[in-house]
Amino acid sequence: MSSFYGEYSYVMDAKSRVFIPSRFREELRKEDKNYFMLSIGLDRCLYIFLPSKWEELINNNMEIFKSENKEEERAFKRFFFGNAADAQLDDQGRILVPQNQKAYASLKKDVLIRGVGNKAEIWDAQAWTKYKKDVMAPSVEKFSKFFDL
Repeated sequence: MSSFYGEYSYVMDAKSRVFIPSRFREELRKEDKNYFMLSIGLDRCLYIFLPSKWEELINNNMEIFKSENKEEERAFKRFFFGNAADAQLDDQGRILVPQNQKAYASLKKDVLIRGVGNKAEIWDAQAWTKYKKDVMAPSVEKFSKFFDL
């Protein structure tokens, strides 16, 4: 089973290309594909999916997107799938980030790629630092009590 983990720092070039960690590229090679699926994510980051994980979302009738409120469900599906794109891997191991996704995530020069299990995330480095301080640190503090056995 494929999984993404770890944190990697990169510099996005002037043409909006960013390197993909070699571990993630290895997972892609196992699928005999040359592209990732890239979509707008939550918290102002981008999501990177292996093609197989993207297909699981589609083939499972998008169960995770089901809602009692059908208008909200449609709105989220439009947001998520309407902003998705194939991200072809070039010979140097980079993908091109589409302009709409780059703007959404406020990606500038310094970016972080973080593996989070079934997907990876691309963050602007400054936005990640702020998120880590404002959101992640309090959450880690709250849940850390579960490890005190």
